[in-house]
Amino acid sequence: MTHATRITVREIPPRSTWTLEQGGVHPLLARLYAARGIRSMDELDTRSSALLPPAELKGASEAAALLADTIAAGRRILIVADYDCDGATGCAVGLRALRMMGATVDYLVPDRFTLGYGLSLEVAQLAAARQPDLVVTVDNGIASVEGVAELKRLGIATLVTDHHLPGDEIPAAAVIVNPNQPGCAFPSKALAGVGVMFYVMLALRAELRRRGTYANQPEPNLAGLLDLVALGTVADVVALDRNNRILVAQGLARIRGGQMQAGIAALLAVAGREAGRAATFDLGFALGPRLNAAGRLADMSLGIECLVTDDPARAMNIAQQLDAINRERRVIETDMREDAELLLAALDAGNRASLTLFDPGWHQGVIGILAGRVKEKLHRPTFAFARGNTGELKASGRSIPGLHLRDALDLVAKRHPGLLLRFGGHAAAAGLTLKEDRLAEFEAGFEQVCQELLSPADLSRTLETDGPLESGYFSLDAVRLMQQEVWGQAFPAPVFADSFRVLNQRILKDKHLKLKLQKGNQRFDAIQFNFADSAPDQIRAAFRVDINEWNGTQTVQLLLEHFEAAG
Repeated sequence: MTHATRITVREIPPRSTWTLEQGGVHPLLARLYAARGIRSMDELDTRSSALLPPAELKGASEAAALLADTIAAGRRILIVADYDCDGATGCAVGLRALRMMGATVDYLVPDRFTLGYGLSLEVAQLAAARQPDLVVTVDNGIASVEGVAELKRLGIATLVTDHHLPGDEIPAAAVIVNPNQPGCAFPSKALAGVGVMFYVMLALRAELRRRGTYANQPEPNLAGLLDLVALGTVADVVALDRNNRILVAQGLARIRGGQMQAGIAALLAVAGREAGRAATFDLGFALGPRLNAAGRLADMSLGIECLVTDDPARAMNIAQQLDAINRERRVIETDMREDAELLLAALDAGNRASLTLFDPGWHQGVIGILAGRVKEKLHRPTFAFARGNTGELKASGRSIPGLHLRDALDLVAKRHPGLLLRFGGHAAAAGLTLKEDRLAEFEAGFEQVCQELLSPADLSRTLETDGPLESGYFSLDAVRLMQQEVWGQAFPAPVFADSFRVLNQRILKDKHLKLKLQKGNQRFDAIQFNFADSAPDQIRAAFRVDINEWNGTQTVQLLLEHFEAAG
């Protein structure tokens, strides 16, 4: 069962809209931007010179000095990466930039199935066996108190670069760079792991410049790595604040201009996307999942190799392997989704504030996606569990607006000492490990916390839209104009709302609703994916506008997000 969804319309401040139009912004974009809080032309400046300076990021200058000293002494650096797209792109940025600046550097990605996440004790020992002088974490490490202590005991320094929220205890690393650490005044707390690594590399280049390294040789071009930064930032679903929008816009501009890593070009090719028209949607839904699939089902080093090779043939070979792994992920996910649908049919989320799901047959690489689907459908914070190491369960959770998932877990951990063996994450997504025989205790404890923290209003879904789209903008040009812009988390892509007459409808492949709609004298093709019910004669719908390509002809198509009977 799904819960009532309210379609609401964002407020569009007329003054901001006017200001942007006066500045030369297209009237449609001016209205969309104003509704997303943009007040002035300055906020739309996506030149790289408008980026926040690295000096404001706590620890960046110290990290730069540490890296510069390590390079000068010819010492060895080892990057310990996370196994998702943010971790892979961050690792690739670190490897490529450090090599450009003369470092001896290698990397290590923990196997998520045996070693779990981050610089744990086991991963620290694995890293030490490679005999580095300095370990650099990317997209992890802020919670790795034990791992950092172990490396220190073995005489190996650690530089932590991370963006996750710190716990009560901070690791005793040589340097920590994390916009979310205590005492960091960096205005953008939303940098992804790859963004933090990029900033550390900018700081390192500035430090080497100061030391005279580039007096007689050209400086490395770090802007050439912005395609990787854009991909990791979009795929990690961090808030696209102004600084992140600049990073993404710069990366997309390079991809569209044909200046990208061989691996990004190969991933776009296997996904059937055109580099010249690449959009944030392609990064998030075509490239991200193919890279993530490696970390979910196989070994993320495959994904990293794809991003660090300069050989187009090798990149294409790996991209094809990643594409095959991603298809396998989809099959596993479809099976799990059918299990979950059966579970959900028996579940009534009605008076519950959370959902905790477990099936012994589920694959732990895909439970995060599953939790996300259930959360979308029932609008409840959801954890999906799978078996991990002997006697242990691993969960991946997704949350709704109104509940900070990591903070909720923190509360559960404090009330039930020893229950959570490990946990971590963000506001919207988190993970945890516990003993299988304590699952019921977790379910009760988590439900209790959600009941306390969520109001009834939080538990009904609100679909924020941009209201009606003027009839003249149902055009290929207008759709392309919108698709070229940077949209994403906290800066959502345009969704419109309007009433239509349903002229005809049919179900495609047993699961998609295809409609012909009319408004005034205009007719539209529309589709709602994964929705096999029928629509009434008159509907009010929330929709996105997209381009449908059929036999070489392009037409505008409405993608319905939700509809209700129109009174």
